[in-house]
Amino acid sequence: MKKTNFGAFGTLITIFFFWGFVAASNDILIPVFKKALNLSQFESQLISFAFYVAYTVGSILYFAISALLKKDILNKIGYRNGLALGLIISAVGTLLFIPASNNASFIMLISGLFIVGLGFALQQIAANPLAIQMGDPSKGNIRLSMAGGINNVGTTIGPVIVSFAIFGGVSSGETTLNLAAVQTPYICLGIAFVIAAIFFKFSSVPDRIEGSSSEGAGKIMETLRHPQVLLGMLAIFLYVGVEVATVSNLPEFMKQKLGTSEGAVAPFVSLYWASLMIGRWTSAAGVFDLSKSMKTLLGIILPFVAFGIFAGANIIGGNDINELYPYLGIVVLLIAADYASAGNPVKQIMIYSSLGAIALAIGIFSSGMISVFAFISVGIFCSTLWPCIFTLSIAGMGENTNTASSLLIMMIMGGGFISVLQGALADDNVLGIQQSYWLGVVCFVYLVFFAWSVSKILQRRGVDIFSSEKVSGH
Repeated sequence: MKKTNFGAFGTLITIFFFWGFVAASNDILIPVFKKALNLSQFESQLISFAFYVAYTVGSILYFAISALLKKDILNKIGYRNGLALGLIISAVGTLLFIPASNNASFIMLISGLFIVGLGFALQQIAANPLAIQMGDPSKGNIRLSMAGGINNVGTTIGPVIVSFAIFGGVSSGETTLNLAAVQTPYICLGIAFVIAAIFFKFSSVPDRIEGSSSEGAGKIMETLRHPQVLLGMLAIFLYVGVEVATVSNLPEFMKQKLGTSEGAVAPFVSLYWASLMIGRWTSAAGVFDLSKSMKTLLGIILPFVAFGIFAGANIIGGNDINELYPYLGIVVLLIAADYASAGNPVKQIMIYSSLGAIALAIGIFSSGMISVFAFISVGIFCSTLWPCIFTLSIAGMGENTNTASSLLIMMIMGGGFISVLQGALADDNVLGIQQSYWLGVVCFVYLVFFAWSVSKILQRRGVDIFSSEKVSGH
């Protein structure tokens, strides 16, 4: 049993915070630029599209450059240098927010987000397999959940900070769109990227993954012959799609159905992304070398601590969250679902995806705050899907791990495509904003199929590291 190096692992997961901050902040930029530039709902979703399609372009570039070098990039330059390079690329992208906001330029905005996403692609290709490999392989999905929990600290406070910068604080009643104010949080983020790049360059994060090959990126066709990778690619596409599309279209849903203004939507967006943090912190309790009773106790305490972080961030940001406290009832449901899954990635995908589909159906057929809570709860049920899908998809891939990881990262583009598709379906002449959420139900149905089919594939290959006895969650 390989023990987790928590010092190096703690350093690695700081990078997950940045991904979350930017991804969630996009959901504040969407309604703001939609109103300022008079965009349609379809056009506004191009913000998500530009950011998430960058992951695909970044992965393709990764393959192309590796092919030219005839060596895998990360194994050639080292994982630490790869992480640092990715951060510098993202820092360059944040600079475009200055002319984008000064000139109210939609093209510059999405170009900046695209470049930030390119940097994130390289960071993701390096960081995800590192997180899985830095300890007992049977707890790889739980470690990735823990890293995702840090990611969601960023997703929770990102919308609050960006909304405060633009609107000057919801509590003040300010609703004037101040696009120039977008510069400050993103310039600060760019500076943080540069500092983090220097930090990673000299950190103790591993520079290589055991068993990976320097020729790995050149084995795309060999890797694609593994059905678990192909199924995993579609699973990542649809998972990121439903996760992003649900919240990207939430501000428009609340505007149409509840009359919520652009300046008042931040706490709801923040709660959605905090829901992922709540779910991932709950699952992360299983990564610690503690007794079963202590893991169970942590699995109960941590989700409420995570909710407390959400509440604190929003109260400091001047948001009134009194009407959001009933959401704690859904947190209790999460704790029960997490205990039932026992940390098993197959069980987690099947249970959480089923609950996610049910939540969307409730949101479609209900109204008022019930529908809002139902849609927001999708964040909770998406919380651990990424690490579970990723872990199952690269299990037993050996020297093809980097290639499989790159192919999976490429499919993050689903966040852009599914958001744009739902934006098109949300048109009143098509399905309408509320009925457009049926698209997410379809995504969850496939994820249940993915978990069932890949578990059978891994069993036939003799990959048996995912039994409940070996991957005990609590």
